[in-house]
Amino acid sequence: METITPNWLKKRADLSPERTALIFNDQSWTFGEVFTLATKIAGKIVGLLPGKSSRVAILMNNTPEAVWVIYGLQQLGIETVFLNSKLTASELEFQIIDSETELIIYDRSLKDKANELSVMLTEILIVSVTELEGRPTFEIAIREEYRLDDVFSIMYTSGTTGKPKGVLQTFGNHWWSAAGSVLNIGLQENDSWLCAVPIFHISGLSIFMRSIIYGIPVILVEKFDERAVNRLLSSGKVTIMSAVTAMINRMLTEQGNLPYHPAFRCLLAGGGPVPKPLLEVCKERQIPVFQTYGMTETSSQIATLSPEDSLRKLGSAGKPLFPSQLKIMVEQEEAKPMQEGEIFVKGPNVTGGYLNRDETNADSFRDGWFSTGDLGFKDEEGFVYILDRRSDLIISGGENIYPAEIEEILLSHDEVADAGVTGISDKKWGHVPYGFVVAGKPINEEEILAFCRKSLAAYKVPKRIIQVNELPRNGANKLMRRLLSRLIENEK
Repeated sequence: METITPNWLKKRADLSPERTALIFNDQSWTFGEVFTLATKIAGKIVGLLPGKSSRVAILMNNTPEAVWVIYGLQQLGIETVFLNSKLTASELEFQIIDSETELIIYDRSLKDKANELSVMLTEILIVSVTELEGRPTFEIAIREEYRLDDVFSIMYTSGTTGKPKGVLQTFGNHWWSAAGSVLNIGLQENDSWLCAVPIFHISGLSIFMRSIIYGIPVILVEKFDERAVNRLLSSGKVTIMSAVTAMINRMLTEQGNLPYHPAFRCLLAGGGPVPKPLLEVCKERQIPVFQTYGMTETSSQIATLSPEDSLRKLGSAGKPLFPSQLKIMVEQEEAKPMQEGEIFVKGPNVTGGYLNRDETNADSFRDGWFSTGDLGFKDEEGFVYILDRRSDLIISGGENIYPAEIEEILLSHDEVADAGVTGISDKKWGHVPYGFVVAGKPINEEEILAFCRKSLAAYKVPKRIIQVNELPRNGANKLMRRLLSRLIENEK
């Protein structure tokens, strides 16, 4: 028997219409007002769609208009593709075609990128949110109920091949992610969640799903600014915030020794382990850091380490949240404590698979368990430690960077015969990509970097291009990326 829930936003607007739902700059909206705005924008969107089964992509930054569009599409029950606005038009083109998107909605700040896409994708309707607001409003049949196994959101994430895959996230995935989080950190009457991470990432979208499920306001900022964020955290208006290490570093540097307001009770830290010196500073300043482990495929965090264990279990991502399971596998056997192996996860917040990737889906699941591709271990108390994020994944300022994608671009350059990419430690971003190339003659580093900028988002462009005689490969000629960093020592 399938599980059905009432329309979340409509239900929330009925339960607490006067409660604050969103705060942006000096404006605020109640859940009743948000429902009205979302319904109105849904009535405008429906007039542009060729059919009920259409798929819509949004190319938007953190704005109230993006929230109306996201909730509006939810009222229609339309699968929504979340496009990363930091990507180049050529990177987005693949995702749009692969997802069979029939309509793209963008915000005014991304007009130039939308214009590039309109040249590439002449068969797809691309409209700005400003144009959308000026269109006629049609009467619509709002979805009264959601089936929990219906797909709501699709977010693209790269794999070790460098080819992006659309992660299917159902209403049930979001529901159980919200349930697991609230069972972990609790819910207080004065709670409000600061969203300084992009809405097009699962870390940002999950905040808005939790907002309507919990009935708490989101304080949205257009982009992360440590001064503005610190003012909010010191004001008593924020109780919960999601951040990555690079953001926390900038916040603490700007804040100095001044304390945050005691109402600030939870800083969920994702995007990789928090370094020990930073944890010690947070503990000294009584900043409640909850380290997490999660991914797009788990609809946000799936394991979390509470502040009381942050130094006792240094480097751990904690234990799985209440609805979820996590195990370490070595070949076909479950690992013993302290034994390294591959991380498998299971739970109602875990994706059912990738869009149009039957072969990958078959490889990714084993008896209902999802293979993360990450390596780690559990200690004797069951705390999880992550050793490598998807083997070669580079996490830079909270953004996922896959070496194979950059290597593909480097190898397309006429002068490059072989290429390898790895992450190198960086004080500001955590890690940054370095490119290592083999060429028949001396190369110009800046010329190669300029070549990369044409095809890659800025955060993916290597910080350095280093020419070497050969790359480390094993007997099967497979590139051993973990050895690339040693080539820097040789360069010196």
